[in-house]
Amino acid sequence: MSKRDELIVKYAEDIKNKFGETPNMDLLTKVAIGLGPAIYNLDASKVSGSDEKELETVKNNFLIKKLGLSDGPALMDAINNVISKYGSSEKNKHRAVIYYMLTKHFGKEAVYN
Repeated sequence: MSKRDELIVKYAEDIKNKFGETPNMDLLTKVAIGLGPAIYNLDASKVSGSDEKELETVKNNFLIKKLGLSDGPALMDAINNVISKYGSSEKNKHRAVIYYMLTKHFGKEAVYN
C-alpha cells in the first residue's frame, strides 16, 4: 500500500469515527490527490481550528478559489461547524478530511469530477 493510500485510509477512519459517516472513497481520494504534496507535510496536512488566520486561508483558498463559492458568513459558519464536529480535543485535524466535509456540505462534489 502506498503512503497516499495509507493516509486516505486514516482519513476515512476519521470521517467514520468523528463524523459518523461512511466516506465516499472516490471523492476522498480525489480530495487527497488535489492537496498534492501537502498531505505528506506534517504541518501543511493539518488545520489548526483555533487559528483564525488558518481558517481564513481555508475559506479563501479552498471554498472561494477551489469550490467557486461566493464569500459570506455561511462559509466561516460551515468551517467552524466542521471543526466543531471534528472535536476541539482532536489535535490532528487532517486538512483532507476538513476539505472533504466542506465539499460534501456545499454539494460541490462535481468540482472533483
